[in-house]
This record gives sequence, C-alpha cells and structure tokens, in this order.
Amino acid sequence: MRPGARNLITDVPSLLVGSAEDDGLKSGVTVVTADAPFTAGVHVMGGAPGTRETDLLAPDKTVEQVDALVLSGGSALGLDAASGVADALRAKGRGFDVGGQRVPIVPAAILFDLLNGGDKDWMVNPYNWLGREALEDASPEFDLGSKGAGTGALTATLKGGLGSASLVLPDGATVGALVAVNALGSATVPGTRQFWAAPFEIGDEFGGLSLGAADPTALPPIKGVARTATTIAIVATDAALTQAQATRMAVAAHDGMARALVPSHTPMDGDLVFAASLGTRASDPLLLGHAASLCLARAIARGVHAARPAPEDVLPCWVDLPG
Repeated sequence: MRPGARNLITDVPSLLVGSAEDDGLKSGVTVVTADAPFTAGVHVMGGAPGTRETDLLAPDKTVEQVDALVLSGGSALGLDAASGVADALRAKGRGFDVGGQRVPIVPAAILFDLLNGGDKDWMVNPYNWLGREALEDASPEFDLGSKGAGTGALTATLKGGLGSASLVLPDGATVGALVAVNALGSATVPGTRQFWAAPFEIGDEFGGLSLGAADPTALPPIKGVARTATTIAIVATDAALTQAQATRMAVAAHDGMARALVPSHTPMDGDLVFAASLGTRASDPLLLGHAASLCLARAIARGVHAARPAPEDVLPCWVDLPG
C-alpha cells in the first residue's frame, strides 16, 4: 500500500474538507462533505463523548446517508457548528426529502478545548458561524496542524492538531483518515520526540524518527485536568460499503488510535470514529479496516507534528522540542 497523491482523506474521490477557526478563541470547526449524500457509520470507544445525530447511523436505522460530518472544538457548545452546517446545506437545497421539506443530515462530534488559553468569554455562541465558514471552505486541499477542529487541541504533553493521511490498496481502493487530536494521553514516547505511531510512518511524513527504545510498561503522561480530552476522527473510502460495513470500518480504525495515543479510549476521552463510503468500487472489508487503522495512526502523528505555536499557548508544539 502507498499514500494517495495528497496523503489526505480527500484522496478519496469527491470528498471535500473545509475548516474555520478563531485564533483568539483558540478553537475551530472542520467539515467533511461531498456533492451528494454518502453512507456513514460511527463507533465510540471513549467514556465521555459529545455527539449529535450519531444514533441514526446505527445499521438498523432508516436514514443510511448523510450530507456532512462535523468535527468541532468547544465541548458541548461546539455542537452548534452542525446547526450552522445544516442551515447552509438547506439553503443550497440539500437534505433528506420529507414531504418536500429538505432536512440535512449532519452528524457531529466535539472535543473539549475550553481550558487551552483562548478567550472563551463570548456572549453569542460562535460555533454556528464557524460551521458555516468551514462548509464554505470545503475543497480537496486543506492544511494540517493548528487548523479547524485542531486549532486549540492539546495532548498530555504537546499541542495537538488536525491530521490526515491516506493509502491506496493493491486493488485500487483508497482509504483516508482525518482526525482532531486532543487526547488525554500522549502522542510521543515520554521524554523523547519519537511518535508512538513511528512503526507505521511512510517516508518522513511526521519527522522520520524511529520509535527508539520505548518502555511499553512505563507510566504514560496524562493531562493534569481530567475530562478535558477527546480525539475525534473520520475514515473514508471509495469502496462501496453498507452502513453495517462502514460501522465495522470505524471499529477497526480505533486500533490506529490505540497505536498512536497512549493511553487511549479512557473514561475521560470521548474517542469517536465516523466512517464514510463514497463510490461503487468493490474491495475487501478486512483490508479496508486494516488500512483505516494505519491511516488513523499516521494522521494522529501528522496532526501533532504539524501544530504550530500561537500566543497564549499552554503547551509547546512538537517543532519546539529540542533535538
């Protein structure tokens, strides 16, 4: 397997990603959409999730396709970003047709970034407009690091960020991942610059460092304030999947999160993975799940690797580490 041309989730044809952020707020929103509805599933493994419309993604529910997926900062307040996206999509004539009324289907997940040094003293919820702006920004090209939902993200020791990666399978199918890394745990081996995801790196996409002599039994660092975490992600493919198969791909992708963040899936994280299927290509669901986990591990490291310093930061960036 090899990365796609962009090494981004948008290597999956017709998929678009848009981001908007407020640097003073130290928060933002990222939207994944396409020109037509697409099949989606979801799986949650964290103990403290914050979500909108995830119940309808269960394989036994009526609506199988969505118009967009939203990742947002802001904790529960950030769920309003999905309302902004839904309003903008409805204005474009998008949405599930119910007796002539268009109802956009926009599942969302949030991360907690309210204690990251940004100005949170606002009177009107800013996430609705950030959602609208992110949708308008949607394109095949987008930036990683301190952008969109990754703007104010933190890990235990470093700034987090928005990450993405892709793979093309031997049968021609493409798989990609997009993630906002805001983990309770760490993306790097304690006391080093090495990423836990180093064994899965392709080329030097996040520094080209080996894992080194990591001690898997060492007590990992975690954030000093509990309930301030959550890593949220989307994996996608151009293979044709049912909603049940998309859900299984989301389950498999969580392996990538566990490979790249230590610890992960804790009671204080809201770790969640959406899965999206766009296209008609046939592929092996087992390989798709494996590729999704590899992409997510690499995307997590790429997001932390690409984070950049900003005023009032409470943690350093990976690029600031000595060595």
